[in-house]
Amino acid sequence: MIAVVDYGAGNLRSVANALTTIGARYTVVSSAAGIEDASKVILPGVGHFGQIARELDAVSMRDATSLRTAILQHISADKMFLGVCLGMQVLFASSEEATASVGLGVLPGVVAKFAAPQRVPHMGWNAVSRTRDSRLLHNVGDDENFYFANSYFCPVTAATTATTTHGLEFSSVVETGNVFGVQFHPEKSGQSGLQVLKNFVGLEC
Repeated sequence: MIAVVDYGAGNLRSVANALTTIGARYTVVSSAAGIEDASKVILPGVGHFGQIARELDAVSMRDATSLRTAILQHISADKMFLGVCLGMQVLFASSEEATASVGLGVLPGVVAKFAAPQRVPHMGWNAVSRTRDSRLLHNVGDDENFYFANSYFCPVTAATTATTTHGLEFSSVVETGNVFGVQFHPEKSGQSGLQVLKNFVGLEC
């Protein structure tokens, strides 16, 4: 079962609609229990790094475990995880957008803000170029264009499988073990975006 995490914000509905379009079975979850039962987790995200960090740490009266703990346990169990946009950024240790907030820390490094003279936010279609083999980009052409909407960017690390350039080169796809992240919005990126979601849905642990 695929769990799409609803933390109270983000592009959840458009991601859910894209999953419906490709015939994927999923459920929307807002508690740790929903994540514990899932074989794959998708964390959509738009908005502020500090907000998503706070929501991941929140513990409801009905659930003694935070979303953060449940997600980290899911990843530690070597189950599939996909972060989209802000959901990818929160995989890193921290962000300049909210220096007092802590990311999931699955990947090292700090998410930084684009600086002048680059246009901020980075908005619209841009090319995604492989740096090595990518399971998420299977059957997607190299330098294919995807839709971006981000003021902050993830550094290039050992987990990077594709980059994009907006004044500087940054990670647009990361893959390490069964953890995946995309900076672009696959749900808004036409057939190539749907192919990325199909690839994730079809992955075997």
